[in-house]
Amino acid sequence: MRRQSAVICLDLGGSFIKLGVMNAQDQLILLDQHKIPATSWDDFTALVRRMIAQHHLQFTASSAVAISTAGIVAPETGEIFASNIPAFHQHSLANELGALLQRQVIVHNDADCFTLAEALAGAGKGHKVVFGAILGSGVGGGLVADGRIITGQNGLTGEWGHGPITLTEVEIGGVVRRLPRKACPCGQKGCLDSYGGARGLENLHQTLHDRTASSVEIIECWQQQDALAQQTVQAWLQIVGQPLAYTINITGASRVAVGGGLASVAPLIAALDEVVQGYVLRRTAHRLVVPGEFAHHGGMMGAALLALQNTHSL
Repeated sequence: MRRQSAVICLDLGGSFIKLGVMNAQDQLILLDQHKIPATSWDDFTALVRRMIAQHHLQFTASSAVAISTAGIVAPETGEIFASNIPAFHQHSLANELGALLQRQVIVHNDADCFTLAEALAGAGKGHKVVFGAILGSGVGGGLVADGRIITGQNGLTGEWGHGPITLTEVEIGGVVRRLPRKACPCGQKGCLDSYGGARGLENLHQTLHDRTASSVEIIECWQQQDALAQQTVQAWLQIVGQPLAYTINITGASRVAVGGGLASVAPLIAALDEVVQGYVLRRTAHRLVVPGEFAHHGGMMGAALLALQNTHSL
């Protein structure tokens, strides 16, 4: 039976809160955006209520709220662990915000939501197992199988950016270079996050060449055949490509959809795919690693699709 109610979509990031709607035609429309009140629960909930009220004509009384959020969502309690956003850190958004809004609220991690959007409607459509590789300021991930998000222990699945897995040696132009295992804010040492995302690329450039440059500058110089930038990207491809291939071997993913800022650099993702194809147990005829189709609002779209899977009111 065709649903009649729209889905209210919220994306909660470290800096902004975005409001959107997925209408009855499954179109996602961005409605509003504000700087998130990062420290006050009362200010945060007041802003959410105000944003929804201002756009109430887009919804119905039965519209559920689908939230894509930074941080970890505990599967048993719904408690959010997002230490960089104290406003809702250790709050159960589904229960507490649901009571305030008098609506059904569904909450999930943003990387997982992105992966679900890609698996159901984007670059991973038609694939049984899809891995979402987030290469933004840091490294994150999500896993979808048979159209469902795989949620593991403590809400953690697909976190390939953390754990002591970073290479300590890379080969650049036939010369082996040693790399220090850097301390990670997660508390471990040697995480891929230290060298893998945009900030990691900058760290790697500084480590290899003792030069400071932004990830945008490094990528631009790489595309212009600059020698130092080429060395940095060559090392980055090894550092990121090996654990990504390992992740594919473990999960059985036949498509990796890349999100985050680095996903917008098509030649970089194509180069990453070529490296990964060389490391996986069986090379595929099709591309394994591709840019995601929902780089900007994949979290909100995935949250809305999750709401459609889990709510009985639509």
